[in-house]
Amino acid sequence: MYEIHKFLSLIFRATFIPGCLIIPWAIGLISLRTAQLALLVFILVFVIAPIIFRYSISLQRGLLFLTFVTYPKNLDYQNPPAVGLYGTRNFYIKVKDEEEFQGKHDEEFNIGLWHVLPRSLAKRFSKELKIDEKFNEDLMNTNGTTDQEIEVPKDILQEFEGVEITKELEQQFYEKLLSVPNTVIVLYFHGNTASRGSGHRVDIYKVLRNLNYHVITFDYRSYGDSDKVPPSEDGLVNDGLTVFNYIRTLTDNPVIFWGHSLGTGVSSHLLANMERKNIKNGPKGLILEAPFTNIKDEIREHPFAKPFKNLPWFDLTIANPMHTNSLRFESDKYISQYRQPVYIMHAEDDYVIPFHLGYKLYRTALDTRNKTWGQTYFKRFDESFHYGHKFICRAPELPALITKFVDTYKNEEGY
Repeated sequence: MYEIHKFLSLIFRATFIPGCLIIPWAIGLISLRTAQLALLVFILVFVIAPIIFRYSISLQRGLLFLTFVTYPKNLDYQNPPAVGLYGTRNFYIKVKDEEEFQGKHDEEFNIGLWHVLPRSLAKRFSKELKIDEKFNEDLMNTNGTTDQEIEVPKDILQEFEGVEITKELEQQFYEKLLSVPNTVIVLYFHGNTASRGSGHRVDIYKVLRNLNYHVITFDYRSYGDSDKVPPSEDGLVNDGLTVFNYIRTLTDNPVIFWGHSLGTGVSSHLLANMERKNIKNGPKGLILEAPFTNIKDEIREHPFAKPFKNLPWFDLTIANPMHTNSLRFESDKYISQYRQPVYIMHAEDDYVIPFHLGYKLYRTALDTRNKTWGQTYFKRFDESFHYGHKFICRAPELPALITKFVDTYKNEEGY
């Protein structure tokens, strides 16, 4: 009985719009030419376009990763202070796709990164870094943020105190500060569109900086000023692994992964890969901001898909091809494959990735993760705050939530 009902529902949905055009023409409300034109538009938009999408992996990647959407305009990646990030190094590292996967790039290429210093270290070396006076208020902690000084080893003080940090010294200086004992590093995985310099991303770096964490943020292949290598799920995951390996060549200090939006899928996939490969000294925890369960679920809920999702051929032409072409981001599968603690946060008024997908991922974690592993947490932000998809960074309680999570797990062994 259910199958008959489903079949009839498909027939109705497939014929409803054409019927709405033919009936007015039949009773003389619109002309034949108008009906033909409207029917042609329907066929082009709702039949031809989905068929093209089904067979074009380039189009699928383009609409998923949205690398052509860039803002802010004319961003100078070499000048992070222009977006309020004093004490920040811009640099590049090489990526090599070692494993075979769909979208593998044969040659080495560069991706762009920023290393944002903890505010305490930026303050300690403000003269050496020649930090502009306009940042003095933030540096001197007059904004009410709790200030805990980071103790700098004597050898670093002897090497750099009173020495201007020129371009030639910059790499050595920042990499040595990254290894200062008892500091925490947050590796940030951004979502699709734009770059590491987008406003809401810069805002979260500032929150983390003021908590005295190092922030390493990077642009995946084809984003920002990284080399224009076609993106793929495995490719983005490999970019993240390369950045993590760079950190581990310099220090064993605790690392926390932070993923936002599409970055939640990248970071979850990476952690599962690291667990499968038995990579030691991994991150101590994972923070997922505005996550989804998997791309098939998300694409049905995305605002761009609303005109198409009730089409009988939606799964055949749009959802399933992305899965077939390894554009899956199956966080609901990966979350049961790594042992690190997970902190999920989601705003109720998120209309890009609906709240219920983040909560569904949380419930999946509770049901599937080993009970001896790190705990899974969930934080709901009420829709009355209007944080939407991008602005949980504005929540007054966010610094305390992050601090509690990081302090609980930063020294945990076994990850």
